[in-house]
This record gives sequence, structure tokens and C-alpha cells, in this order.
Amino acid sequence: MILKKVLLYMTLGTLAFTIMNTMVKHLLKYDVYQVVFFRGLGSLIITMALIYKMKLPILGNKKKLLIFRALTGTLSMTLFFASMKYLSAATAVSLRYLAPIFSAIFAIYFLREKIKLPQWFFFLISFTGVVILKGLDTNVNNIGLTLILAAAVITGLVYISISKIGTQDHSLIIINYFMLTATVFGGLMAIPYWKNPVGLDWALFMVLGVFGFIGQYFMTKAFQIGANNLVAPLKYLEVLFTGILGFLWLGEVYTMYSLIGILLIVSGLVANVVYKSKYRA
Repeated sequence: MILKKVLLYMTLGTLAFTIMNTMVKHLLKYDVYQVVFFRGLGSLIITMALIYKMKLPILGNKKKLLIFRALTGTLSMTLFFASMKYLSAATAVSLRYLAPIFSAIFAIYFLREKIKLPQWFFFLISFTGVVILKGLDTNVNNIGLTLILAAAVITGLVYISISKIGTQDHSLIIINYFMLTATVFGGLMAIPYWKNPVGLDWALFMVLGVFGFIGQYFMTKAFQIGANNLVAPLKYLEVLFTGILGFLWLGEVYTMYSLIGILLIVSGLVANVVYKSKYRA
């Protein structure tokens, strides 16, 4: 029963993120800051309503860490969205998932954690995938690669800040800080480049943040009831779903080298998750 719920929650969560990623890719004919603004606004409305309903302390407890998480999260999201102007959606998503590697490296210094030898091997597999994408796949743009790798590094800091916050603040408070910062930052930065949406784009902008929140909600539910070694690998379904939807909706084409590179990246990351779960057990 639990397995079925985990599969259901992760499928819904990854599908929601996949739809959001595809919508972002479609909407990047507008300025990236405008996309960041609407992504933040949609989720902010939901988190504010839930916080009010649950009567949570809106300012939270670990204010400095909450601000740091919000700033790094906003910067990482902006870089990720910007990279999608130059990369296929599935390539951008798979490269963004290098973040756990950088998080593990940061954890050596900030959390005093150790990286075991097999983990370094798994990381090498993932980075081999990056090398194949960069060196052999002509569809991978240098600007896009630089942007997405920067996003992955900064996301590593996001993971560290969330670990430091721990359970001292409700997850809704953490998300609310993030979405408020993204809304304000995106809104202010978009002013000189603002272009009024037309037609269906209005609807896509309006629900952009909703799908982002749905993805976060169902993934959180899955992690709450399932073992990490079962749940975590399933989040990489987002890469598969994004590739399929990118092909069907956006007409993206993936070369053999891009598919091999993405497979190596995801394989190394999944192997690391499984190893860590068994090691901790």
C-alpha cells in the first residue's frame, strides 16, 4: 500500500514539475525575470493562504538561514530558467540534478560529512555524462552549460541551508520565503523588459507557480512516507518525462550523445542515492 502511494505521489510530483519545466521553456520568448516573477507569484499565493489557515509564524525561527535559502534559491532558479533558452529541457533538468554532488562537497566543510570512495566513483560517472554532452553533443551551447552548472552549484548551497534549518521551521515557511523573494526579485528586474502576455500565454503564466507548488507538495508527501532509497531515485523520472514532453510539445530533438550523457548523469546520481541509503542503514 505504501509503495503504491509513493509511486503515485512521485509520479504526480514529477509530472507537475515536468509540465512546469515545459511551460517555462515555452514562455522564454518573454524575459527570464518575467517568468521568475510569475513562477514565484503563483506559489506565493498558495503558501500565504496555507500559512494563514494553519496559523504558522510567518517570519519563522532561523531567519538568517531562511533569507540565505531564499536568495540562493531565487538565483539558482533564475539561472536554471535562463539556461533553458540555450539547452533542451531534458538536458537542462538532468544537468541541474548535479546539485547533490556539489551539496555533498559543501557538506564536507559546512556539515562535517564525509564522502565515501564509491560515491566519488558515482560522481565521476555523472561528470563523464557532462563531458560527453559538452564534447560530443553539438546541441549543447556553452552559455547554457555555464548557466546550468552555476545553477547546480548554487542549488548545492540551497540543500545545505535547508539541512541547517532542519525541522526548526515548517516547510511552508521555507517555501514562502523563497517564493516571496522570487516574486519581488523577478518583478523588479522584469520592469524594463516587461511584455504583456498574449492569448494562451496568460493562462500558462497564471498556473506556472501552481504546478511548481503541486510538484513540491507531492514530492514532500512521498519522502514523508517512503524510504529515501525508494523515493529519491524516482525523482529522476522528471528527466524522462521532460524529454518526452519536450519532444511532443516543443519539438526538441535529442542526439545519441545527449541521450548517453543524460543516462550517465542520472545513473551516477541514482547509484549515489542508493549507496547512501544503504550505508546509513
